[in-house]
Amino acid sequence: MTGRAGDMIGDPAPGSAALEADIARRLAALQAPAPRGLGKWSIRSMLALILMIGACGAGFAFLPNHLFDPELRRITYVLGVLAAWRFGWWFNHARRSEIFMRRKWPALRGRRDTVWRSGWRPRHLHVQMTTYHEDPAITRHVMGALFAQIRQTGIPTTIWIGSGARADEDVITAFAAEHGTDLDAEIVFIRQNRPGKRMAIGLVMRAIIRTAPEPDDLIVFMDGDTVFGPQALARSAAMFGADPELQALTTDEHVVTYGPGWMRRWLDLRFAQRRLAMQSHVMSDRVLTLTGRMSMFRARLICNAGFVRTIEADHLDHWLWGRFRFLSGDDKSTWYYLLRQGAKMGYVPDACMITVERVSGSGTRRMVANLRRWSGNMLRNGSRALQLGPRRVGPFIWWCVLDQRIAIWTMLFAPALALIAAFVEPGYLVGAALWVLTSRLVLSLYLFRHARRADMSWPFLLYANQLVNACVKSWIQFFLRKQAWANRQDQRAGDGRGWADRARAAVAGFQFVTSMIVFLYAVAWLSGRSGGFGPF
Repeated sequence: MTGRAGDMIGDPAPGSAALEADIARRLAALQAPAPRGLGKWSIRSMLALILMIGACGAGFAFLPNHLFDPELRRITYVLGVLAAWRFGWWFNHARRSEIFMRRKWPALRGRRDTVWRSGWRPRHLHVQMTTYHEDPAITRHVMGALFAQIRQTGIPTTIWIGSGARADEDVITAFAAEHGTDLDAEIVFIRQNRPGKRMAIGLVMRAIIRTAPEPDDLIVFMDGDTVFGPQALARSAAMFGADPELQALTTDEHVVTYGPGWMRRWLDLRFAQRRLAMQSHVMSDRVLTLTGRMSMFRARLICNAGFVRTIEADHLDHWLWGRFRFLSGDDKSTWYYLLRQGAKMGYVPDACMITVERVSGSGTRRMVANLRRWSGNMLRNGSRALQLGPRRVGPFIWWCVLDQRIAIWTMLFAPALALIAAFVEPGYLVGAALWVLTSRLVLSLYLFRHARRADMSWPFLLYANQLVNACVKSWIQFFLRKQAWANRQDQRAGDGRGWADRARAAVAGFQFVTSMIVFLYAVAWLSGRSGGFGPF
């Protein structure tokens, strides 16, 4: 997240006092109480909403409507059935999210606050933080927030820093000498001797295990660019005192983005979607990821060699690619390990972590790289989770994992159908575009409930995100071994140049092309236009 090349014009220079002050300003804005109702709307966004509604209404009223032309009616009906299924599933998540926030969460929060006020504290807290060539200005904010919350809670703490460079250690040491002398805390540096975040986490966990933590001690996994929001540590830790069965949890997230404006809006959209999804998933006492930015664990299930080896050397055995290790996705590995144990997981909506994201180079390239990494981690771990079965995983979460794979093709299905219809009547695309805009406007209006402000670019970003993500997933599911991590000095894996790797890549490419042909034929057949495929 660092690097001078490609920094956006107008952003403060890396490591500068101006950057540190600007981060402080942005953090303060995010930590202030969230606006509610009309407070989220600026005059500009209100005008944009009115114009968008007016444009959609005028388009449906005055532009030629070919959606129900006799030769195209079947395509429209197929699209309607598909839309009813997908939007029904989306609003089922929205319904579950509302039930969680209105019914389940108030009771959980009440028990948590009562336990904390009674004086309960964990015996010891271990904070496992990995950092790698982080900007000093960001590191100082991260450590400052962590120190403040340790001081506030009074929990005896050991901060384990998994570092990859002496420079990171020097920044933390200097900051601790100035601001942390009064803490009941110790800082221990673990310099990694092998590359990769997974190895850094593994080394830290081995060091923690050697201290013989008690089963109910708490262990925080966090990244070196993530700042604790107000009372996030206390609110998260108290959940374990209120629920003895809880084994792991994750929290709400926000982001401070230095980079293209559209990328800031895209990340804000992604985090709003995450809030809705997390609140839905946790109704089943599971989540779909124990986020690497910050998750908290009870020591009982993770202080063992099996967990450490899962982090360090997690791998997949694939019929084509053989056995290959995972480069990133340590949060998915911890999730899968606990899922396999049948562990109860949680989500804390009123505890917030804030990531400081510096985007170097092309924002578009970075977005695609992130989607490749996130989607690859999801697909690599999803297949294993499905094999555990709905009894172990839980019926709803198991279906959510399966639906992630189904959604790849359903998202591509609608634009493919619309393009086929356009060969018959190009004007069909006008009606299809109006439907896309209207439907994403409705979804965005609901997502604004999970946002700090209304942003009328969301309907466009939402559709672009869905379409690009589906395209990325459709490709990467055949190239699971290929991995890249732009945030970690563009680390890569699975790009072998030997004849065996080239042969495997050729087979995977053939699978991808064949799957796309079959997919297009299925789309054409459902639309009644499969005759264009000749002997197929």
